[in-house]
Amino acid sequence: MAENKRPSWDEYFMNMAELVSQRSTCLRRKVGAVIVKDKRILATGYNGAPSGLPHCLEIGCLREKMNIPSGERHELCRAIHGEQNALVQSASFGVSVRGASIYSTTYPCSLCSKMLINAGIIEIVVRDRYPDKMSAEMLSQANIRVRVFVPDSSNGQTGDESPICKRQGSSQD
Repeated sequence: MAENKRPSWDEYFMNMAELVSQRSTCLRRKVGAVIVKDKRILATGYNGAPSGLPHCLEIGCLREKMNIPSGERHELCRAIHGEQNALVQSASFGVSVRGASIYSTTYPCSLCSKMLINAGIIEIVVRDRYPDKMSAEMLSQANIRVRVFVPDSSNGQTGDESPICKRQGSSQD
């Protein structure tokens, strides 16, 4: 009989964020985010142009055309970030995210971090790091726990807290 290994909660929610990222229309980076509270998904989001507007897949990437490095000049991007879309989705449906965690395929930029702080997110679990020192500083000052998801093939548990931002807080057990 084959072994039936259930994913840990962290694996489950990060896998969901990975799936959500597949809807991204960004040419540079596919980001998916899932907001979770009490082991329940509250909202999801991926990066792409605002609803009803042409996507970068259709018209090209302005940031690529202007050779803008990653992490700089966010205002010159058509896309709304995955974390932002998840927050907008929860607000659109009247779902409070205060006290929730967010699973994201990428570490949040400073713009997303400000929004996550004000929304009351208490924990961020990320797969990939992102070079944004201001973001890390703000999340640290706000006492938001940030963990880097590192799947362990033997038990499905996550790795240590991110050296980007090390804080105490709750986790999804």
